[in-house]
Amino acid sequence: MLGAVALDGLPSADLPEVAFAGRSNVGKSSLINALTGRNTLARTSNTPGRTQELNFFNLAGRMVLVDMPGYGFAQAPKGLVERWTRLVNGFLKGRAVLRRAFVLVDSRHGLKDSDRDMMAMLDKAAVVYQVVMTKADKLKASELDAVRARTQQEILTRVAAHPTLIVTSSETGLGIPELRAEMTTLALGPSGT
Repeated sequence: MLGAVALDGLPSADLPEVAFAGRSNVGKSSLINALTGRNTLARTSNTPGRTQELNFFNLAGRMVLVDMPGYGFAQAPKGLVERWTRLVNGFLKGRAVLRRAFVLVDSRHGLKDSDRDMMAMLDKAAVVYQVVMTKADKLKASELDAVRARTQQEILTRVAAHPTLIVTSSETGLGIPELRAEMTTLALGPSGT
């Protein structure tokens, strides 16, 4: 639909929305592409900090997916980081149609302080969020089980966190059907229609 670099550039709030947040290079664009079945919907890059605006994607007139700028990129200029933070904060606090934020966490690293900062921002804004682990194919099963258990335990201590953790891989398709089902439920709303 569009990319917004300021709050006054946001599209009208006519459809339910879900937002994807995560550290730079966590695999947001790859996951969005895997979810939608389109390889080039969201641009992927090996360069951290590529997404610098709120990118809105209309999903067949049923829901809007919002790709948020990556956080935790230490090399970004301080002024740019402050601008991103204001934009994201304003968006999160002011979107009545926002059904859920998905916080993407690289399974190879687990939760980092920048993820915890984002979760605290969402807790404070009273936005329900769900943690989605990415790149699960990069770990041995035992390592994945350990990071999943640690992450799940921490999620349960959060005020606005949805209790169900979803583990995904954009490469193998792991968790993609479960995440699509979650988004479908959110698009349908409480009445199921």
